[in-house]
Amino acid sequence: MTLQPETLLRQMFDAAVASAQAEVCIPRFLPAVPRGRVVVIGAGKASAAMARAVERHWDGPIEGLVVTRYGYQVACESIEIVQAAHPVPDEAGLLAAQRMLEQVRGLNANDLVICLISGGGSALLPLPLPGLTLADKQAVNRALLSCGASISEMNCVRRHLSAIKGGRLAAACHPARVVNLLISDVPGDDPVDIASGPTVADATTCDDALAIIERYQPVLPGSVIELLKSGAGETVKPGDPRLKGVQTHLIATPQMALEAAAAVARDAGIPAHILGDSIEGEARDVGKVMAGIALQVSRHQMPFESPCVLLSGGETTVTLRGDGRGGRNVEFLLALGIAMKGQPGVYGIAGDTDGVDGIEEIAGAILTPSTLERAWEKGINPSESLARNDGHGFFGALGDSLITGPTMTNVNDFRAIFVDRPSMR
Repeated sequence: MTLQPETLLRQMFDAAVASAQAEVCIPRFLPAVPRGRVVVIGAGKASAAMARAVERHWDGPIEGLVVTRYGYQVACESIEIVQAAHPVPDEAGLLAAQRMLEQVRGLNANDLVICLISGGGSALLPLPLPGLTLADKQAVNRALLSCGASISEMNCVRRHLSAIKGGRLAAACHPARVVNLLISDVPGDDPVDIASGPTVADATTCDDALAIIERYQPVLPGSVIELLKSGAGETVKPGDPRLKGVQTHLIATPQMALEAAAAVARDAGIPAHILGDSIEGEARDVGKVMAGIALQVSRHQMPFESPCVLLSGGETTVTLRGDGRGGRNVEFLLALGIAMKGQPGVYGIAGDTDGVDGIEEIAGAILTPSTLERAWEKGINPSESLARNDGHGFFGALGDSLITGPTMTNVNDFRAIFVDRPSMR
């Protein structure tokens, strides 16, 4: 291999992100032009870029409204782009959700709704059910983000507190035809978990949401518990006739992104192995497990021979214990590095494909065999940084942060570990 390991890892990350760009994914899934109106709606970090791709490839009149994260807007001609806050929602997202529901009401069977959904859409459509406020939804998001719940569990709770998610937006479109174009950022690619499923049926219940709250014990407003116990938050269920005309297409997924990255490694002459596209759990625990696999390859050439790349995706969680600047990808990478103990020839990269790890405008970081040694030279204790959830502070001090800016897409977390051949160490 002529490339430096760090360069190869960055090229793989970039390929994963490029494979999930709207301009690449949208065109072949566009439906035929209907007799009636065409309304485009959507939400997520990629939704504005998706809207622009629809406009570029659509032949005929089009209108609509999508909401995206601040800084992720792109210029569109006929589709209005609204910006709102993520991961904790704000009033701009609430007002956009209200307007979106109003825009699709009154459509008929000759009309078509193209719904563009990507990761982040749940926080960007924070329209609460009657009896709840935006402040309640903000408190729920903050509590769920810090308690260790998985993204599927968080979205289950949020669906049952929403006036627009859990199929309610699709029901409002009835009797118009609805075509969902989804970019998945969730383990397993279940459409109901992508932005909490505003335009797909939901089989989960208020009791399921209550069980999740019981499991993690987040501190939530009393109004939230009361609403769930009353059953007033039930979502639109499978078989509901209002969703009969809904078609759903997954146009980009974590697996597709990992395959694009694997192709880059193989083109460089390095075998690549995808260990999983939906790995969940505490980020630091996943880091330890991945370190064990990498060490087995490095020391014993099992289960794969080196040189090779170990790829994985999914969405880990972080239970906040400290006051550091953290994110799940840098937490994973720091735990990986501590467990590797500077093993020669082993490098890693971990980043969120949307360019934001946690609440920092930093995608992730790169790990090298010298990472721990360089940290100690600067007086930084890696274990103390991990205990404080200070992954961004740790890698930032070493100049090893992965910064991309807004990527205009989101296919979840990307992790790659390069294990060099023994003779090259």
